[in-house]
Amino acid sequence: MAAVPRHARAPEGVPDSRGLNLFDADPSCRGLLELHLEPKLCAHLMPHFNRLGALAGGDLDELALAADKNPSALNGQKVEKSTAYRKLEEVAFGQYGLAAMSHRGGVLGWTGSMPPAAKYALSYLYVQAEFGVCCPLSMTDALTRTIRKFADPALVARYLPGLTSQDMDVLMQGAMFMTEQQAGSDVGLIATVAKKQGEHWALHGDKWFCSNADAGLALVLARPESAPQGTAGLSLFLLPRTLPDGSANRYRILRLKDKLGTRAMPSGEIKLEGAFAWLVGDPQQGFKQMADMINMSRLSNGMRAAGLMRRALTEALFVARNRKAFGKNLVDLPLMRRQLLKLMLPAEAARSVLFYTSGELDKSDAGDDAARRRVRLLTPLIKFRACRDARKVTGDAMEVRGGVGYTEEWSDSRLLRDAHLGSIWEGTSNIVALDVLRAIRREHCLEALLPELNERIARAPRLLAGRLAASLDKAAEFAHETASSKNEAHARQAATGLYYACAAALLADEGTRLGERGEGKGDARRQLLAFLTYVHRLAPRDPLRRVTNSFEAEFADALLPESPIAPDACERILARLA
Repeated sequence: MAAVPRHARAPEGVPDSRGLNLFDADPSCRGLLELHLEPKLCAHLMPHFNRLGALAGGDLDELALAADKNPSALNGQKVEKSTAYRKLEEVAFGQYGLAAMSHRGGVLGWTGSMPPAAKYALSYLYVQAEFGVCCPLSMTDALTRTIRKFADPALVARYLPGLTSQDMDVLMQGAMFMTEQQAGSDVGLIATVAKKQGEHWALHGDKWFCSNADAGLALVLARPESAPQGTAGLSLFLLPRTLPDGSANRYRILRLKDKLGTRAMPSGEIKLEGAFAWLVGDPQQGFKQMADMINMSRLSNGMRAAGLMRRALTEALFVARNRKAFGKNLVDLPLMRRQLLKLMLPAEAARSVLFYTSGELDKSDAGDDAARRRVRLLTPLIKFRACRDARKVTGDAMEVRGGVGYTEEWSDSRLLRDAHLGSIWEGTSNIVALDVLRAIRREHCLEALLPELNERIARAPRLLAGRLAASLDKAAEFAHETASSKNEAHARQAATGLYYACAAALLADEGTRLGERGEGKGDARRQLLAFLTYVHRLAPRDPLRRVTNSFEAEFADALLPESPIAPDACERILARLA
């Protein structure tokens, strides 16, 4: 099942990044972790980040290549997974406890449960090697969160130990069975029927796209008999794979999907034939309760997109720094330098939005309603824009390696295929952009977010702060007008502008705070990324007017080495652009 060692097949002259420690190859990551994690937890996790970085660039990457070539297969009602895929699961669920760490202490030797930022930072590193396993990880974590919030305590007590176990023989993975052939984006058309049978329910219907099809538990949307049509009539049910008496539940996996990406992770079609299930939460509040799981999955999609972009950028930088053409290293060629900056900008923007949203989620879970509204808006924003950006970034990064990057012997093609998933699952781009408008119109989320961002912008250098504040005001005004008028045709335009205005503010703030660290450790380079975001995503531009060469060259010199830049050096660069 092992992949052919990459060093044995690398063509002469093509730099081979096999074995690269993906944590060490990302110089900004350590400083960002120190910024967004509590100091004791950050120090405790650093060895784990370093080890996971080595695994992600070495053994896990080879296992991911092998698993991609050996998809899961259906044998009767048993899903057979490759040895490579099972080893990838063992690292994610077992060794690192990525699905458990938000719900109990003891994972990675930490006494308490860990905040969202820690979980997403570790998963961000893991996904740079393997995307498919992160879908079951996310659903197991989100299912656990949802039943803890809404299910009967006895039901939670029954299943929580299995859902949060790091013992692969005890672990019970989670899934979400929602999509039907006639009910994809329009969830209100779900036709699965729930019939009351004593203390439990029997589910009848067909679920057409069910990832992690053999999961031990799944949350299912169904319509109780006589319930009204539309989303208002849906209830949420917990569906076990195995019944309390040890027998198989009454549903069948009809077939597994042959997918563009995430080939090893089993997605299937499921027929519910009077399947035993428990009601979760209040009847006919199912869609509202399921929305919590969907939103966590959407945030996970944003995290995965950010991780894919970082891996693509790491590979592109490695090749560009180590391959020669026309007598120069690729990284010294003007067009290549511009291309690398275009990869770096969305990758770093997504990471900043991810870390900020993770911190706000922690506050929201502690009862902060303003933080809840910020998360409510930022989640569809990152799901919408970062997932779309990842499709382009992974494709453009493939070009840097050239023809060999198009082959299936490297990570490039797998990253590209997997990147397309994020824009579809848990809501297509159109659906999620419309959700951004709903968050603005119904829950007044902009009012909770804007003061926070303006406070961060105000701490940035004056030349940067003025531009970012004006852009944020303009993006917010456009988004608010679009939401208020219910002008769906401009939903994607509004979401894109707002996402990048938020990202620029957060990049600038991180640059300011990292730049303030003493003892020669200051690194304000993210202020330059904020300015780059303003120029390329927010400022009005004439597509036929040439950007000055000095601007491109100076930013490439400053950003492509990924080396720390002192605050005064950043200010001098910004001053020359005034």
